[in-house]
Amino acid sequence: MGIGTTSRRAFASACLGLAGGIMMQGDAAAADKYWAFVGTYTNSKESPSEGIYRLEFDPATGSLTNKVAAAKAADPSFLAVHPSGKSLYATNEVGEFHGEKAGSISAFALDAKAGELKPLDVQSSKGAIPCHLAVDPTGKLVVAANYTGGSVVGLPVEPDGSLRPASAYIKHQGKSVDPNRQTAPFAHSANFDPTGKRVIVADLGIDRVLVYDVDAAAGALTPHDPPGVSVAPGSGPRHLAWHPSGKYAYVITELKNTVIVFEYDAAKGELKEIQTVSTLPADFDGVSYCAEVVVHPSGKFAYGSNRGHDSLAIFRIDPATGKLTPAGHVPTGGKNPRNFVIDPTGGWVLAENQDSDSIVVFKVDPETGGLTRQGEPVSIPKPVCIRFVARPTSAD
Repeated sequence: MGIGTTSRRAFASACLGLAGGIMMQGDAAAADKYWAFVGTYTNSKESPSEGIYRLEFDPATGSLTNKVAAAKAADPSFLAVHPSGKSLYATNEVGEFHGEKAGSISAFALDAKAGELKPLDVQSSKGAIPCHLAVDPTGKLVVAANYTGGSVVGLPVEPDGSLRPASAYIKHQGKSVDPNRQTAPFAHSANFDPTGKRVIVADLGIDRVLVYDVDAAAGALTPHDPPGVSVAPGSGPRHLAWHPSGKYAYVITELKNTVIVFEYDAAKGELKEIQTVSTLPADFDGVSYCAEVVVHPSGKFAYGSNRGHDSLAIFRIDPATGKLTPAGHVPTGGKNPRNFVIDPTGGWVLAENQDSDSIVVFKVDPETGGLTRQGEPVSIPKPVCIRFVARPTSAD
């Protein structure tokens, strides 16, 4: 069934809004320019942020221009865009909400033509420090991972894009071997699988990648059978990215600085570990922690960020097996690359250096996956997450 240009662009924006999800390169490439919305931390006295920023991104040149403060919010770290392209959601990464030991999720109406955000509402995340979120493909449910709360939460979406109070809440149990970082559950990301029928949650504190069944219409989350997989003790699984085929999932570990490759049986909802590879050079002996993993929309390359080594690790992907081959590193041009993203066309990587208050743009070599730095860093206070939204033209 065919879809028009406007619907196609909205669908592309939704795919990009699923953090760590599949990016549909052909559909997303329809737009000439994009809005780049940037989530930040607002609690820094040295680099005060106003909340969510908006820039214009030109995929023809890789330029980021016309920075404006798009919306005020408390620590709006991670962002997700509704499949309709008409609303945007942010985790408010705080520890208290209306007297409750919890963070919150903010909803904004999104005017894609003007690039404007209008506050809709704010709801409790039911657990402290929500640090990651995603919207289900039908647009009916937002899920979020609460880091300090060690839990996953689901919030139903109203027709206007606003959120209802949480309809699902599951607190994780257990701990793992690191005496400093794994004394309790620390849920770090929540991603819908390629079918949209399940949510995969990486919990750093218990060394588990958990699988939940989703009933988006009812706003329900239930543990899948089997409930997920364990990874090597002390790994600290953090974020996940899907291969465009949907057959492979890539989980980056914060504590062991590795990427774990899983085969994924979508029919059964089962993950099977097939490879683990380091994100760091063999001769590096300093302190570093991984943050983000992203798969190129071509399915040929994967990248991971190293905080401490302050680099992006580059990997080639074997199309037959999904396994990774290390292909080098590139400095991110700043400190603490918390997050990075590939633009909808697949031509550019944008790295956010949280402790340098900057975004650095790299051009992607489509044959090798290599990255070449372009232009000067763009100044943004404490950048954490970027999400693209297609900017409609006057002909749309």
